[in-house]
Amino acid sequence: MTTSSGSSGVGSSSSGGGGGSIRGASPSEPRDPRDPQAEAGTDARGPSGVALKKRIGLLGACALIIGNIIGSGIFVSPKGVLQNAGSVGLAVIVWVSAGVVTAIGALCYAELGVTIPKSGGDYSYVNDIFGGLAGFLRLWIAVLVVSPTTQAVIALTFSNYILQPLFSSCLPPESSTRLLAAACLLFLTWVNCYSVRWAMFVQDIFTAGKLLALGLIIILGVVQICKGHYYWLSPVKAFETFRDYDVGQLALSFLQGSFAYGGWNFLNYVTEELVDPCRNLPYAIFISMPVVTLVYVSANLAYITAMSPQELLASNAVALTFGEKMLGLMSWIMPISVALSTFGGVNGSLFTSSRLFFAGAREGHLPRLLAMIHIKSCTPIPALVFTFSSTLLMLCTSDMYTLINYVGFINYFFYGITIAGQVVLRIREPDLYRPFKVSLIWPMIYLLFWAFLLVFSLYSEPVVCGTGLAIMMTGVPVYFLGVYWENKPQCFDIAIGKITHLCQKLCVVVYPVMEESSGPEDEDDDDDDDDDD
Repeated sequence: MTTSSGSSGVGSSSSGGGGGSIRGASPSEPRDPRDPQAEAGTDARGPSGVALKKRIGLLGACALIIGNIIGSGIFVSPKGVLQNAGSVGLAVIVWVSAGVVTAIGALCYAELGVTIPKSGGDYSYVNDIFGGLAGFLRLWIAVLVVSPTTQAVIALTFSNYILQPLFSSCLPPESSTRLLAAACLLFLTWVNCYSVRWAMFVQDIFTAGKLLALGLIIILGVVQICKGHYYWLSPVKAFETFRDYDVGQLALSFLQGSFAYGGWNFLNYVTEELVDPCRNLPYAIFISMPVVTLVYVSANLAYITAMSPQELLASNAVALTFGEKMLGLMSWIMPISVALSTFGGVNGSLFTSSRLFFAGAREGHLPRLLAMIHIKSCTPIPALVFTFSSTLLMLCTSDMYTLINYVGFINYFFYGITIAGQVVLRIREPDLYRPFKVSLIWPMIYLLFWAFLLVFSLYSEPVVCGTGLAIMMTGVPVYFLGVYWENKPQCFDIAIGKITHLCQKLCVVVYPVMEESSGPEDEDDDDDDDDDD
């Protein structure tokens, strides 16, 4: 594939400037010795010849999207949408609408992913289009809070549900859940360090497992309907309100539905490891988003066949209540299903988050050590260890759920900024080669929906949103001190260089070579050679 962003995948946006044109440097152009790419593919002896491998095929790409979107939420707490929608029928409409809008956003990201073919997802796109400061703030909020807290919460959910059958009469001890969560993170970090193929195998297996668990729920719902147990799904009862409709509550219902589809953009974090991304990135979205939407809607309909809206709203773990009613002695299947679902979610989050940090280090926004990969497995071991360490720190704090509330707004804020960047790039560089292109009406629809939810969030929870913005803005002085200020004291540079060299030896890692983009046939050949997905 040939794009004007350059086959090296490195944009021209510098760490200190605003958004420039998306182009690559020609071989004859001088390289800045401070550029993280200046030493790419080299170690102490010269060129390393080591690069990220394209080992994620279409199946693996679908597993990443589905596995990251479907977490514990659909099993545990789908009541937020119903509670704010006011009726079963309107809740179903919200689930479908949120799925459609999320799919539109994912298709916009697909265009950006093949136009700017770099790993890092929205960070890379914002960095290239709007400049270094905007990109750094996106990375800062992910490094500081979003990635470690999300992974810690998913790991804790896994440990809670895996221990629940052992503590049927009480809650599992907090120390036990945190220790098991840490063990889960350690094991999956090792798997991801050892082999991309193993990591994708784990993702494929556990994504299939969670789909089977949800399939069981859906089949039981169909059986209930066949028995005539669909009282709350009849047209008359479906739109019977258990409280008055309210525009503000309806907006909150849409917001919670949108958050339930979170993870739809994670495939863009690993674009450089996709086999034939021009084909597989859009195809994975075309396959995965309808599957997730269908599963979410069907599972919610199944819950309603066994529970009244009042029972569903009263339950803290809907799938467990459903299992107790429908499975009897086999109800233990549900907590195990939730545990398996979250285990796969931790794996997917580790895999994609480490690529985000890898991309940030390669652009000079994080320590350069994080941009190195292992000489044999070609995995970003330093970035994975950094991801694991920051998540362990979050496991030691009791405030991570509060932090997620604060920065959830900022995460959603950057989705809209990224898609606005797609419109800006269309205007700024209309002739840029785009292997996959969507009509501009789709990003405009998404931005209207995004603006509506954003304004409502600011209106309904100004303190939470304001705190999230304040946390993000703490990255501004860090950016100017750590990135923009280039002439640091020599002793500082020497110390950082020695630490980097020591860690490089310990991890056996080097800077990767940025491979020239190859055509689909070449990528398929490489895929076959490596026994890829």
